[in-house]
Amino acid sequence: MKRLLLSAMLAATPVIAHAQNEDVMTRIDGRYDQTADIARKLWEWAEVGYQEERSSTLLQDTLSAEGFSVEKGVAGIPTAFIAEYGDGGPVIAILAEFDALPGINQDAAPTRAPIDGKGAGHACGHNLFGAGSVQAAIAIRQWLEETGTPGRIRLYGTPAEEGGSGKVYMVRAGLFGDVDIALHWHADDENSAAARTSLANRSAKFRFHGVSAHAAGAPERGRSALDGVEAFNIMINMMREHVPQDARIHYVITSGGTAPNVVPDFAEVFYYVRHPDAKGVEDIWARVEDAARGAALGTGTKVDWEVIHGNNPLLVNETLAKMMDEKLRQVGGVTYTKE
Repeated sequence: MKRLLLSAMLAATPVIAHAQNEDVMTRIDGRYDQTADIARKLWEWAEVGYQEERSSTLLQDTLSAEGFSVEKGVAGIPTAFIAEYGDGGPVIAILAEFDALPGINQDAAPTRAPIDGKGAGHACGHNLFGAGSVQAAIAIRQWLEETGTPGRIRLYGTPAEEGGSGKVYMVRAGLFGDVDIALHWHADDENSAAARTSLANRSAKFRFHGVSAHAAGAPERGRSALDGVEAFNIMINMMREHVPQDARIHYVITSGGTAPNVVPDFAEVFYYVRHPDAKGVEDIWARVEDAARGAALGTGTKVDWEVIHGNNPLLVNETLAKMMDEKLRQVGGVTYTKE
């Protein structure tokens, strides 16, 4: 099944569509072992966002050995990189993600089998994402070289997809300015191509500051930062009824004190707001900030916040999606075995 999934992704790449399908598939099949080895290593390392040192280096070294020029540490991010081959013609970008999710891990088994002591894992299959994208870029490079077709294939090593918005910083640095099309994919249990967008989103850590005191001996002297967080959360939960149905609001308390008998002077809550368009996020976010200020005022605490990331919805290309769908249908679907 793995072989088919990777082959489907590579063969569906529009630039390769001009080559004979059998030749392309045979070549891809010949690189299966290397692709699987890369995916396995990324799986085992399971490095979280902005800490993907070994994973990023492996992908860079693989591309460099295949004739790509590699620029490391782009956009001021040590694990971000760009690998390019070719000249003239259109610039075809392929995105490669390789970060793991913190707080979840899994052995390489079809049933739930967490690994004791391992704090992160590839629950979203970014190990396959990184490995498959690299091999797609290599396959296109070979085709460009053999046919003499003008054009550039450029792979973007994009770190910190899971909540870190690595691509946002790369866009802000102007690294996508001359790109004609960008291709990305994601591991799944079926082969498909669609022009689906994504939700706009914004996240921030809200930090409440109070006054510490003994909770039994002198509670009147304290101002609980945790009270501020709880009041804030209550306001947001009440607000859910009065936002658009397609909005999403998530939070997790990341700090709430250390001992029940001490009034906590610091507490923190991490929030996400999502909506189909950026204006929707902006409108909801303004109310979230008002709620934070109100919670601080009502509990005698102070609050500040740090925006962690923000994204606009994905711009889709329906023509390209239809082309990829046609090629995926030539490759076929996934055949499952009992194993």
